[in-house]
Amino acid sequence: MNQVFHGKALRRGRHSVPGNIYIVTIVTKQRHFWFQRFDSARVVVRALLNSDRQGFSSTYAFVVMPDHLHWLVQLENKEPLSRVVQRVKSEVTRGLRQQETNIHNQVWQAGFHDHAMRNEESLIRAARYIVANPLRAGLCRSVREYPHWDCVWV
Repeated sequence: MNQVFHGKALRRGRHSVPGNIYIVTIVTKQRHFWFQRFDSARVVVRALLNSDRQGFSSTYAFVVMPDHLHWLVQLENKEPLSRVVQRVKSEVTRGLRQQETNIHNQVWQAGFHDHAMRNEESLIRAARYIVANPLRAGLCRSVREYPHWDCVWV
């Protein structure tokens, strides 16, 4: 018998560990292009920077795509990963609603996908993969052309 696992069931029993580094992917509801506009994508960037400033996370790399976010992040010791991601999602939703009063729909899909990084050697490879997302999606010919990414190693 095949079992169907939903986001919540997949996370059951998983633990986030302070100091660990994760690749987090957060997707918009129904893959809506909320972040296609420059100012909307910058709301996401500000939320990530605020999370770092408040001591919840340390960002190594990120890219904001029109309908999702990839984030290479080290979890600090204040909150579990699920709470840090929820804070970012909430801040982005509030920011978008301040920009556009007609946003009444849910911005994000429930949950998120995360992958704990196992060794330091793979960090730079993961960061390169994240930053190159706009290239693979055909949004630009060079990452220098795409404004919504950052990486501590560049």
